[in-house]
Amino acid sequence: MSTPAIGANNGAPVEYRRVYVWQLPVRFYHWINAVCLVTLCVTGYLIGAPIRAFYAAEAYQQYWFGWVRFLHFSCAFVYVFNFAARIYWGFVGNRYAKWDNFFPLKRSQRQEIVDVVKADVLQTKLHGPISTGHNALAAFIYFFTFLAFLFQAITGFALYSSMSSSWLPRMFVWIVPLMGGEAGVRFWHHAFMWFFVWFTIVHVYLAFYHDYIEGRGTISSIVGGWKFEREKSGE
Repeated sequence: MSTPAIGANNGAPVEYRRVYVWQLPVRFYHWINAVCLVTLCVTGYLIGAPIRAFYAAEAYQQYWFGWVRFLHFSCAFVYVFNFAARIYWGFVGNRYAKWDNFFPLKRSQRQEIVDVVKADVLQTKLHGPISTGHNALAAFIYFFTFLAFLFQAITGFALYSSMSSSWLPRMFVWIVPLMGGEAGVRFWHHAFMWFFVWFTIVHVYLAFYHDYIEGRGTISSIVGGWKFEREKSGE
């Protein structure tokens, strides 16, 4: 489906076509992950540094810290199974969801990483490459983010294993002695939380940045799935 647009070629009409990029499972993964990640960061911070706002009441009259822990643990389980579903969709989804997008195995992908760094980071290039799906640099960074997801899940369940008889946390009980005790596991689990805080800030900024610069529906695409791609004849 093509749509005429004005302003991309000195005021002359330019044809764009709608491209279905983000399938429903990918969009579900994104928003479930976003809600879980924000909740995990907020509750995780409160678990590490509890506030004293409600300490005046007797313990039996309140359960706010228990709810904080419950939300943290519940979101952790949702987070892990949501990530497992995304791994599955990386093999059966469309070409924009495939796992080979996250590894710069092709020369064109590596060149795109250089071009994106020049345009978005160093700003030594006026216009960077425009990718319909993830650009190569973003996809490669997401790969490392997935590794951080795994690290947080493993260390989090390792900390939970001492107070749970559930099979999933108990799978990682061996992580605690491997990392020198609960204090070491807790330190790195907390440190990686700040990685996700900064990642979220940068991710949201770049999404709006590319939406403004490219004008192809970057923000709305993660809701409806569609982006706009310039027709070859109009270039």
